[in-house]
Amino acid sequence: MSGGLVALLDDVAALARIAAASVDDVAAGAAKAGAKAAGVVIDDAAVTPQYMSGADPSRELPMIKRIFWGSLRNKLLIILPALLLISAFIPWIIPFILMAGGTYLCYEGAEKVWHKLRGQHAAEKTPAVDRGPEAEAKVTKGAITTDFILSCEIMVISMNEVADESIWVRAIILVVVAIAITVIVYGAVALIVKMDDIGLHLTTKDSAGSKRFGEMLVKGMPSVLATITLIGTVAMLWVGGHIMLQGAYDLGWHAPYDLVHVLEAPFAGIAVVGGFLAWLVNTLCSAVLGLIWGLIVMAIVHPVIKALPFGKNKGGHEEGDLRAAIAGHRPKHDSERAS
Repeated sequence: MSGGLVALLDDVAALARIAAASVDDVAAGAAKAGAKAAGVVIDDAAVTPQYMSGADPSRELPMIKRIFWGSLRNKLLIILPALLLISAFIPWIIPFILMAGGTYLCYEGAEKVWHKLRGQHAAEKTPAVDRGPEAEAKVTKGAITTDFILSCEIMVISMNEVADESIWVRAIILVVVAIAITVIVYGAVALIVKMDDIGLHLTTKDSAGSKRFGEMLVKGMPSVLATITLIGTVAMLWVGGHIMLQGAYDLGWHAPYDLVHVLEAPFAGIAVVGGFLAWLVNTLCSAVLGLIWGLIVMAIVHPVIKALPFGKNKGGHEEGDLRAAIAGHRPKHDSERAS
């Protein structure tokens, strides 16, 4: 009897070790997948605050909450099951989906660079979001639509990083990634959106230090948003370009990938900083490639968008942002709230 009990305890211990190893695998896989999707995550955090522009401050957090739950539903109930089915039955199509997402990232990043160089965003004056339940519902729906596109990119990139795992481990990792990234993004969005209100509140305090810090927050938020947008643009071009490089290599076109490795090779052997410098060269090359590919796609896509019914906004201006066209409008930048 005691021997049977000992054997049972051994079996339980073995199962516990397997479970612990699985948890470690899931944690490592989630971290790896989330890191690869970081470029899209930064862009998501930069884009979403724009939808709050012009809204009643008391309604900002409720709107973010609705977008948060919409984003989580997108990832867990639509995108995740679709990706698991694809990976189980037609896994060969994942690299093509990934390259389509990479192309989209390159397009979005290149378009932002193009508009920045032309000063187009600064010239646009879209009316502030009207207050009221109907306007709020419209803005929230548009934000969730935009988030769906970004969520697809995040989940596909994450899936590709854990493609070698079993389907159940993949599912658990993607659930962890979906929840963690959604919480991080919309936690950051809530903080960004309310930061100027926090600053204004601090300016009413008696303490001179609190007033100075509050003024700094209010004045600094436009620069913070601009910095986040810049980082998001570079990250999109880098991630998108790297996806296209790797995808072309996997499909048999090795020349671009090999060229990048030739360029980074001289830096790899430098003591201490060699690894970082090689990574930096690879990143810059990927970003440049992403910009070039994005500009090529822009040259093809923009005439098509112009010809479609949603290709012009109400003011008669050409709608340059594909994501805003899909969402149905382009909200103005959050930094205009203070003006």
